[in-house]
Amino acid sequence: MRQLLLLRHAKSSWDDTALDDFDRPLAQRGLNAARLIGRELAARDWLPDQVLVSSALRTRDTWRLVAAELPMHPRVAFVDALYDASAADILSQIHKVEPSSACLAVVGHNPGLEDLAKQLAGSGSETKTRKRLEEKFPTAALARFVFDGDWSGLSSGRLTHCLRPKDLS
Repeated sequence: MRQLLLLRHAKSSWDDTALDDFDRPLAQRGLNAARLIGRELAARDWLPDQVLVSSALRTRDTWRLVAAELPMHPRVAFVDALYDASAADILSQIHKVEPSSACLAVVGHNPGLEDLAKQLAGSGSETKTRKRLEEKFPTAALARFVFDGDWSGLSSGRLTHCLRPKDLS
């Protein structure tokens, strides 16, 4: 069984309006939330062996803070194509993942990440969890899926969790 973790970047700062969207850093709330999600991943033993991260500053910083809370260091790729990506674009990147990976994390942006999570939530997904996902997928939210098969054939999975930082603190 494989595990997919879709993590939306943590809350970014809008303090410097001159910055390009790609270069926005995390706000203090985002710094705290990213660490919290990292601790939760470690506590639940949801440890990715491979991570795809959008190359935008806020996603790189989110991953850096999450990773600092994990007991191991997975393979990480910073992927330009994940910035401002559609659900189809993100799924295309996932389809390229090495078959040896058992747990993949993707750190990206909305609306593409949320759209992909909703698209992947197939049969067997818990109704309450699916409802949480459909209500809102805020910054630093994490959707966890499990599925059988290879990454190249992923089209749906069982949504097991939809975690939000405000529910964890």
